[in-house]
Amino acid sequence: MAGKQRVYRQRIKSTQALKKIFRAMELIAASRIGKARDRAVHAAPYARMLTRALSAVATHATVDHPLTRPRTDTNRVAILAVTADRGMAGAYTASVLRETERLIERLTEEGKQPQIYVTGRRGLGYFTFRQRPVAGSWVGESDAPTVETAHEIADTLLAAFNAPADEGGVSELHIVYTRFSSMVSQAPRVLRMIPLEVVEGVEVPTADEVLPLYEFEPSEEAVLDGLLPLYIRSRIYASLLQAAASELAARQRAMHTATENADELIRTYTRLANTARQAEITQEISEIVSGADALASS
Repeated sequence: MAGKQRVYRQRIKSTQALKKIFRAMELIAASRIGKARDRAVHAAPYARMLTRALSAVATHATVDHPLTRPRTDTNRVAILAVTADRGMAGAYTASVLRETERLIERLTEEGKQPQIYVTGRRGLGYFTFRQRPVAGSWVGESDAPTVETAHEIADTLLAAFNAPADEGGVSELHIVYTRFSSMVSQAPRVLRMIPLEVVEGVEVPTADEVLPLYEFEPSEEAVLDGLLPLYIRSRIYASLLQAAASELAARQRAMHTATENADELIRTYTRLANTARQAEITQEISEIVSGADALASS
């Protein structure tokens, strides 16, 4: 019994140490979630309005631009998976990777060749462990992305889209990230950035309607070429901010649950230790009584 009591006391001590770590990580995530959420909320209107402006220009322009037409000279497509640098965030990264695998499977069935780009050490480790080639990776800023990193990612993907087919050019750009809805609701989302798939906030005219008169300076193609880098950069930066807020929210919720589980384990081990101590005392009393009876009978 003494051995069991010592084991339970050691488990209580180790669980208390883990509880302190979980609690500290929960407080750190809680202190940073507010700023991350505000950044994501403030960046969304700019990305949304830029997408609408680009959609309007692409809808009413008469030039044939790669932004709106499918590219047929290559079957390669680029996929950017936005994951976390660290764990302890529940199923945050797992849900993104699961959605990425579904996208890869769907594109492969369509006869396309996915090229994977990853942000975050967890996603990079996932594909590296499975010996899947990664065309580009960015790590170290999953919970606090910077504008410079977003622009670097956007320029890399845009260069892949504009590259010739024989130099590794891609025909589509997809991004898989986690959209932040609230502190308790974050869901992975797949977004096709190029070719432009959804015209947000712009009504496409019918055959009987008259198109509005637009004048483009210096030209329609030049306007689209100028808006394209801004569109890619804003979309990727907004997605990174959404993913950062989602990661911190998932980590706070996971660490809160882990802290509660640690409390429950401590209570369980304390009860077991007390039971072992009572059994030890009972055994010692029984041995004393038995010895006294033996002496009295002799």
